[in-house]
Amino acid sequence: MVGSAVIRHLGSTDTRIMKAVRRPPQAPDEILWRPLSPPEQLPDDEIAAFEGIDHVLHLAGENLAQGRWTTSRKKRFRSSRIDATRNLTSLLDRLQRPPRTFVSASAIGGYPATSDDIITESTPFTGGFLGDLCREWESAANSFENPTTRVALLRIGLVLSPSGGVLKKLLPLFRCCLGSRLGSGKQWMSWIDLEDLVQIILLAIADDSISGAINCVAPEPVRNRDFTRLLAASVHRPAAPPIPAPLIRLLYGEMGQALLLEGPKVIPTKLLDSGYRFLRPSLKAALKHQVNSNH
Repeated sequence: MVGSAVIRHLGSTDTRIMKAVRRPPQAPDEILWRPLSPPEQLPDDEIAAFEGIDHVLHLAGENLAQGRWTTSRKKRFRSSRIDATRNLTSLLDRLQRPPRTFVSASAIGGYPATSDDIITESTPFTGGFLGDLCREWESAANSFENPTTRVALLRIGLVLSPSGGVLKKLLPLFRCCLGSRLGSGKQWMSWIDLEDLVQIILLAIADDSISGAINCVAPEPVRNRDFTRLLAASVHRPAAPPIPAPLIRLLYGEMGQALLLEGPKVIPTKLLDSGYRFLRPSLKAALKHQVNSNH
């Protein structure tokens, strides 16, 4: 969803875009990428296809919210993020002219999520599965930083767009009066409008003064109960009764606890300090735009 939005935006410019695909390339703007293969196992022509690229935007990672976290799924989560990033940076490091910028996805899920404390880019990641995952993911990306390559890490929150992510799942439920608060509703939801995220990504690519972690969230995080109320109002439907926390844990296990019943209160300090002006800083405005864009 995010990569496609970036491509649509850049399609109206004179930027040359190359898409790394995991199947045989079918167009001149596609190159083959085997994310789980170390570059020493790749033929020279597959590595050479990456020559001449100035900026790399790396967004790959298996969806964490598809269901219960089994041991095998956790291994895939780690492999699709940590191993893939290590292999990609190792491949890029072998080029005659490595890219000037490496922008890699990360997530706010690594932050402590059980308090009302304000989280900034200087807040350390927590322990546990998500904290370790994000820490090692970013470490793999940071290993590529050198005097000629700048690394930026996108700590992305809940991306709002009717074309994918949480809003695509929730809108049909709320339109049928089935959308509801999760548990107590006190947990924080740090969100970002898709169009703001695209602008932030382009800023991270273009602005040489920006590096390291960037909290990609709007400046006004909300609690789940307020998110529920505003989303219900945006579709002119009442919210359903709350879903009890024990039921969420029963249905979704660790995933339900970590992604549905907990959430950090994240502030985009680095973006605000840089002077970035959000297109939609308030949830009400973002939902109004996104819900209308779905018609």
